[in-house]
Amino acid sequence: MFRAIVPILAISLATPTLAQSFRAPNDLRVAPLADGSFEVIEGRGAGARALWCAAADYARKVLLEPDEGRLYVVAARGDSQSVAGRKAVTFGLTAQGAVPRQVFVVGLSAYHAGSNLSVGHARTFCTDARLPGGL
Repeated sequence: MFRAIVPILAISLATPTLAQSFRAPNDLRVAPLADGSFEVIEGRGAGARALWCAAADYARKVLLEPDEGRLYVVAARGDSQSVAGRKAVTFGLTAQGAVPRQVFVVGLSAYHAGSNLSVGHARTFCTDARLPGGL
């Protein structure tokens, strides 16, 4: 009987996180984390520009962060904390202990904790999602 309860319990514990997720204009999902950070879950071959776009959209619409605010990679690309078997990048509005580092090549920024851009700059990557052939 206990074995039958475990899968049901696992699904019910995962459901609140999935229910609270946010979908960005490029169709990537953003999930809030307990420490105030949030993760952008990779999908459909999305690169760093798409990840920054989703993070910026979440920061503006959910966290009400102004364009002048900063987004930081808190944890570089790795296993998702909210969706098993997926990769994600964890972002925050503060560096949360990571050493801030300037972004020179956007494509590599998701692999380095501390990478940061202004919300407004990151939002400019969202135009790619709306162009023909974009995400």
